[in-house]
Parts: sequence; C-alpha cells; structure tokens
Amino acid sequence: MADAHDSDGEEEANGLRKIIHVDMDAFFASVEQRDHPELRGKPVAVGGAGGRGVVAAASYEARKFGVKSAMPGITARRKCPDLIFVKHRFEVYREVSAQIRAIFHHHTPLVEPLSLDEAYLDVTEDIHGIGSATAIAQAIRKAIREQTQLTASAGVSYNKFLAKLASDQNKPDGLCVIRPGEGAAFVQSLPVRRFHGVGPKGAEKMARLGIETGADLAAKDADWLRAHFGSFGDYLFQAARGIDLRPVRANRIRKSIGGERTFGEDLSSGSALRETLDGIIDIVWERIAEKDAQGRTVTLKLKFTDFQTMTRARSLDRAVAHKAEFARLAHELLAAELPLRLPIRLMGLTLSNLEQEAEEEPREDRQLSLL
Repeated sequence: MADAHDSDGEEEANGLRKIIHVDMDAFFASVEQRDHPELRGKPVAVGGAGGRGVVAAASYEARKFGVKSAMPGITARRKCPDLIFVKHRFEVYREVSAQIRAIFHHHTPLVEPLSLDEAYLDVTEDIHGIGSATAIAQAIRKAIREQTQLTASAGVSYNKFLAKLASDQNKPDGLCVIRPGEGAAFVQSLPVRRFHGVGPKGAEKMARLGIETGADLAAKDADWLRAHFGSFGDYLFQAARGIDLRPVRANRIRKSIGGERTFGEDLSSGSALRETLDGIIDIVWERIAEKDAQGRTVTLKLKFTDFQTMTRARSLDRAVAHKAEFARLAHELLAAELPLRLPIRLMGLTLSNLEQEAEEEPREDRQLSLL
C-alpha cells in the first residue's frame, strides 16, 4: 500500500485503469456542523428522534457512541443521551453535492455517482497532465475542502472494489493508495466484515467455518464457497483475490430506488418484522421524495439465515401515488410470507419501473442506506 506521495507510473506501464473512489465524511451531519457552528465537536444525528424516526446520518462524534445510519432514533438516544437531532435539508445537500460533482468533472468525464456524497472516477486519461491518480485525488480533496469547507476521504487503485475499500481505510479526511500487485495482499489482510455484503451474521457463519480474514477466504475454492454461500460465493471468490472487472459508468441510468438492512440479530416474529419494515419504508420513501421519482413496482427482499434470498413484487398499472400506498403494498408483500420458513438476516425494499430515473442507488453504511 503506497502513501500519498507515490506516483502511478507502474499503472501506466501495465495499461491498468486508474480509479478513484471519493466518499465525503459524514456528509449530511458535516454540512449541518459547517452551517451551525454551535454543533461542531458535538454528537449530531440528521433524522428523527422519536416515534418511528430513523437516523439518516451521524457525525463522527455520535458514531463513537455506536450511533449509525438507519438506527431508530430511540435507540440512538439511548446510546448517546446528549445526541442532538437536526432535520434534514436535502436542498442544501444537493447544492453542495453539485459543487463536488463539478470538481470531479474538472478532472474526468468518467464519473459514476453512487449518492449525493460518493462517486467513482476513472482518471486513466490524465486530461490535465497532473502525473498520477494519487496526485489527482489529492487535488480533488483539496478543492473540496477549499470550496465547501468539508472533508472527503479517497481511495486510489486499479479497480472499483479496491478503490472503495481504500477510501474507507483512513477515514475521516484520509487517502489510501493500493498499487498494482498489492491488491490481493491488501484484501487478504482484512477481516471479512470489511467485505461489502458481509454483515454480522455472515461474519459469524464464516467464523464457524474457520474464515475470519480475506486470506482465509482466498484459501477456499469456488465450489466450496458456492456450497456454503450459494451465488454469494462467486462474489467472495473474486473479492478475496482483489478482482473486479466493472468499468466506471458515467451517466448511469438507475432502474430502482431502495435500501436494505442487515440485522445484528436474526428476526422472525411478525411484530418485529413489521416494525423493521416501517423503518425501511420511512427511509426509502425519503429517497423517493428527494429524487421526485415515480415508479410502479414495489419489491420486498428477504435473506434467510441459510443465505437464500427471496424477492416478492407487486406492480400497479400506474405510479405509486403516495407513501401510504407504498407502505400498504410493502406490508401486503410481507404479510403474504408470514410466518417465515426461517428467520431472516436482511430485509430490503425497492421501488422500480421508474418513470423518472433516479441518480442514486443504495450502498452499505452511508446516509440513507440501510445495510
């Protein structure tokens, strides 16, 4: 793993892609702390404090107490009694995001936004002759700080999977570079919990099978992983070797808006499942409203403790009219499956068949994500 001063000459020589993943640090909460100086240095949560309110984002001061995005407001308050809740201001977050996107596009047209606060950039073609992807990432982070007074973390590598891992390595306000030849070793040194898609229960199952690190995963062949984890085993096989062939896709058309939540403890009772679904509905509908999107299909996703996944969908001949209708359809889908054959470790909900395509997609551990 190179430091921030190394160049990327080896990447150019090997003809590999140069990928940067930029992730703003506690974006929504940081904007609130920027605009309200009295909040700086204090634990802040964007979202609702009581009832069915959910944390949309938490400052790093709040995260020290275990407050996380998608956590019920009541739980967050229990973990951090001094937590300060503020209402979201999506119009402000969108304005700041536009500033950040402009900085990205100054360096490359190949920008794949994942959310208001996160994007992949392919800077293989160094259009300004800066000299290296690392230097470009430094320039981007500097410009973001100067223009928005916010900090961003960045990961630099030769594929999207590694760049994303790298951006999380030195948060907040950090930069990490994984150079060619270092990817497999970097991944194999990580705990499996760092792999996208591996939640607490998945990590526990892996531990029972003697798998705790990427190196343990890499020691297993594809057939063994498929036998124990189904189709997810194919992803694990590739990820454990630092392999990711996906290109950065600019102007990507989003086909759905949704979110999913992986649980610390498996859920099976009807009341717990319905309450959890209510929280997911709240956050997903916020995202739908934020993008002013309209869609006709509601899909419920359940992942059982045996890692088998089930989806159930309901489509209308018109767009879902309002949140109450969205919630009714979601609860009807869940009710049709009760009682469940097994407890579940994950629940997700999406709206698709969009009439107005959305720009965002769910991802783990970020504002408005439920993973």
